[in-house]
Amino acid sequence: MKGATVHKVPYVNLAAQHAPIKEKLLKAIGRVIDHGQFVLGPEVEEFEKRFAALCGVRFAITLNSGTDALVLALRVLGIGPGDEVITAPNSFVSSTSCIALAGARPVFVDVREDYNLDPDKIEKTVTPRTKAILAVHLTGRPADMDAILAIAKRHRLSVIEDAAQAILAEYRDKRVGSFGEMGCFSLHPLKTLNACGDGGVVTTNDESFSRHLKLLRNLGLENRDDCTQWSSNSRLDTMQAACLLVKLDFVTEWTEKRRVNAALYQKLLGGLREVQVPQDRPFEKSVYHTFVIQADRRDDLKNFLADNGIGTAVHYPVPIHKQSVAGELEAGKFPVTEKLAERILSLPIHQDLTTDDIEYVSEKIHEFYRDPK
Repeated sequence: MKGATVHKVPYVNLAAQHAPIKEKLLKAIGRVIDHGQFVLGPEVEEFEKRFAALCGVRFAITLNSGTDALVLALRVLGIGPGDEVITAPNSFVSSTSCIALAGARPVFVDVREDYNLDPDKIEKTVTPRTKAILAVHLTGRPADMDAILAIAKRHRLSVIEDAAQAILAEYRDKRVGSFGEMGCFSLHPLKTLNACGDGGVVTTNDESFSRHLKLLRNLGLENRDDCTQWSSNSRLDTMQAACLLVKLDFVTEWTEKRRVNAALYQKLLGGLREVQVPQDRPFEKSVYHTFVIQADRRDDLKNFLADNGIGTAVHYPVPIHKQSVAGELEAGKFPVTEKLAERILSLPIHQDLTTDDIEYVSEKIHEFYRDPK
């Protein structure tokens, strides 16, 4: 009916996330202003201890971004020029750029229908130059770590987990970030545990790695007057740590709400022939950083949903091996990745959605396929 109000379902709603905790955040920031320790203040160390406990590891080292977490993890392992690192081509570009920034060569392996590395294709890609596997837990769904770790052990490779989208995800009752030598997390505003700016974390059980990472994040300074190696400034700001400490009290609740939202989508869309919805396997706990469906006529569906007030996204429409920067890699063909790139669509999944929101999104998807134009 003309003039009728459209039900708006934003893909992201950070204002709704922060409104109930705004006063707590302001008080936390105020405490930092009062004590004045703006760089590596006490909130940074407290957050590191709590984050390590959350992931079930001995150490967590905060940094200024998830990208630096990946770059510095590779540096700690001594990976650089002449080395190769295996990873997936369907992730955000930082999963690969970190390898190039460390001076090594990214080597792509195709993924499975769960969007994560296909272990059956990893082993044939290993060469004498291969030094590590960088496994991405894409969409918040854990990669097949048993198979990946077994391959790494056979070939004496290191394993780094890109867990940027997967805080609190579990594989066989163990949290991601605790399987490989190091796990790398992003605290970007769009993540479930998000800074009011940016940040990153590396998790590890190796004390020597922890010490090295703390050196690398702080310009290589052993102390104020002695720099022991060249490095950059990658410290997490104390104010961001203070905000993150507030949000740590809510991240489990927010994650469970995302899982409830995912279960409702699975119920409402599960019988639709034109749509494939993600499903947890019995031994994994996905956290649904994104809720990615595979859809016939994806672009038309995306436009139809936008016309009906529903925000969606595509993560990611152009695989890394098809982007301009990858031309020098002689990357090869990755049919599953390329097929998925044409079909994937991320639906709103954030914790501030209502049941009515999800029912409305699902109803409109049914309507699109019921009444094709």
